[in-house]
Amino acid sequence: METAGKVLLSMALALAVLGVGALVLAKLGVDRLPATLKWHSENVTVFVPIGLMVIVSIVGTILLNVFLRR
Repeated sequence: METAGKVLLSMALALAVLGVGALVLAKLGVDRLPATLKWHSENVTVFVPIGLMVIVSIVGTILLNVFLRR
C-alpha cells in the first residue's frame, strides 16, 4: 500500500507541474501560434493548435533522445 501511495503522489506532482507549465505558456502567448486553427459557429468553437503540437513533438523528441540515450 505504501508503494501505491508514493506512485499516486508522484503522479499528482507531475500533473501539477504540467498544469503550472501550461498556465505559464498561456501567459506567454504560446496558445496563439501562427499555425493555430480556430473555427467559430453559433454554439461551437473548434480550436486546433497544430503549431503547438509540432513544437511539443520536437521538444519531446529532443528531450527523450538526450535522457534515454544509451
